[in-house]
Parts: sequence; structure tokens; C-alpha cells
Amino acid sequence: MPLSLRIINSTRMKIPISIQTHARLRTWLMIGYALFIVYASLSPFSGWRNQGLKFTDMLTMQLMISYTGFDTVANLLSYLPFGFLVTLRSQARLGTRASVTFGLCAGILLSASMEYLQMYLPTRISSNMDLLSNSLGALIGAVLAAIITSHTWLFTRITQWRSAVFYHGKKVDFGLALLALWMFTQTNPSLPMLGNVFISEIAKQPFVKLPPAPFNWWESIAVMLNLLMIGTLMLTILRIPRNAAIALLVMLSTVALAKFISAALFLKSWALLLWISSEAMFGIVFGMLLLLIVLRLSRGAILIFGTITACLYIVVVNFSLDSNAPSSAASVYHWHYGHLLNYNGLAQSILLGFPLLLIFHLWRMRNI
Repeated sequence: MPLSLRIINSTRMKIPISIQTHARLRTWLMIGYALFIVYASLSPFSGWRNQGLKFTDMLTMQLMISYTGFDTVANLLSYLPFGFLVTLRSQARLGTRASVTFGLCAGILLSASMEYLQMYLPTRISSNMDLLSNSLGALIGAVLAAIITSHTWLFTRITQWRSAVFYHGKKVDFGLALLALWMFTQTNPSLPMLGNVFISEIAKQPFVKLPPAPFNWWESIAVMLNLLMIGTLMLTILRIPRNAAIALLVMLSTVALAKFISAALFLKSWALLLWISSEAMFGIVFGMLLLLIVLRLSRGAILIFGTITACLYIVVVNFSLDSNAPSSAASVYHWHYGHLLNYNGLAQSILLGFPLLLIFHLWRMRNI
């Protein structure tokens, strides 16, 4: 076969693999974020009943009834990533204009579905302003996706970096989606760094010094196991496993920065740094030291170690720690909108389900 034909065939074989890999990751992220929206919109998923409301009446009701600026911003920002991800996912097949339109329509359809179902939940309120702000957020996200992908040099650099750092394949894409899922929970400022017990308000009396709380070793163990779980996850998806410790430090620094910013925005001033606890710091340091030992294990041993770690985390969190309810953290926030309980409840649900998803991921990676 001539050299030119071999080059063409080789190119045809390589390009679809890269495109399919990126499309799969976007699909996982898009589906995962859609599930976030469903959870936040319909929780607590109880008390369903027909309240005699009509969807058309909700659409035609007067705008701006009991609607605040915070509601507008929250709903707009909540659907912006969805429109962004849908447009990224569909742009390769539909083109720029059609993918933006598709991202907007998907956002409208999802928002309309949530507003319709909320009419059957006594604890939720359907609103045409919600639908409008959600749709606007999806549109902004879709346009941003189109703008970013139009700068081919930037998009190409990001794609090349992803290919150089992480393996390809649908199993690896699922692992990257898990990584993003974990980082989402860690941005919650009412959870300690890598912890799972919500911070509650400390009883304060003027001019009275509170006795120091005893060091909770179980919390440190939970933080250590959490760090080892995410470290094991990174070892299965990184092309160069020895870079896992450095990558983990970078990710923890990013999480700490995001946590500080969200705490500064949402928490009361006295609770700004409560997420930095001595238990968390001890667990992180000891977990990093153990991770350096895990780096020397074979791939099969790492998968077994990760599975055991996830199982131990489940046992410690559910049987050794007294986990607070998401509502217990409400007192440390200086805002009390209904979105707060949904945000904390979603973080708790992900924390409880993450070890099981990690075990499933490790089981899938056994043949790679």
C-alpha cells in the first residue's frame, strides 16, 4: 500500500477515537448535571398529589409574583452549565447554530418538565419566571460553548492536554465524570475539607470561653479514606500514575480555593474557616503519605486497595460517625433560601453514593 494511503487510513482510524472519547465524557457530564437539576427541582420526592393546578395557568400568570433577584440569578446559573454541556455534546454533529438552538430547546424542555412536576409537590412552587430564567441560563451556556469552540486554538490545546494526561476510552470517561462529581461536593462550604459531617452552629456565649472539643479520630479516618478513594481513582485514569500525588495536591488546592470563596459568599463571618479542622488536616497529611506507598503497588493491587478503601469508608461514615442532617448546617449560612436545603441534600446524597460508584468504576477498569 502506498505511504500516502497508509497515512490517510491511519488518520481516519485515530480521529474518530479522540472525537468519540470527548463526546462520551461530555455525555456523562451532561447526564450527570441533568440529574442534579432533577434532584434540586423535585426533592424531597414525597407528598405527590394533584393540587388542581393547570400548567397553562402557570404559564399565563402575572410575572414577578413573589420573585426575587436571587431567584433569577440562582435559576439562571443553575441551567447555564446544562446549556453549555448540551451544546458541546451536539456541536460535532449539528454545527454551531443548530447546536445552540438544540441547547436552548433542551433547557426549555427540561425546565418546563420540572415546573410541571412541581405542581404535584406541595412543598414546591411552579413559576413562569423560573422557566424564563432557566431558559435564559441555558441560552447563555449554549452561546458560551459556541464561542469557546470557535476559538479552535484554545479548544485544540485543551483537547491535546486531556489526551496527554488521561487515558482514552469510555471507562476512563466515566472516571473523569466521577472526578467532577467529587469536586462538586467538595465546594460545599458547610462540609469540612474532605469531610462528610455538616458543620452546625457552635453555641456562643459572650465573654465565655468554650472548652476545646475532643479530637475526633473517626473524622480524620473518614477524611483519609476519602482522599485515598480519590487518589485511587486518579491512579486508574492518569497516563503517568506517579503524577497522581502532584495532581491530587493541585486538585485539593483548587477545592480549597473554591471552598473559601463559597464560604465567603454564603457563610456567616464567624463560620468562614470552620471547614479547616484539625481532623481534616491530619487526615489529609496521613492520607498523602499512604498514597505515596500505594503508588508503588501494581495496577491490580491498586484496584483491590481502592475497593477495600471504599468499603471501609462506607462502614466508617454509616456506622462510626454521627452524621448531621443537611438542615443542621442552615444556621451557619447568612442566607436561608429554599435552594440551600436542596444543595446540602444533594451534596450528602453524592457523598453517600460516591464509594459505590467508585467500586463500580474499579470493577470496570480491571481489564485495562
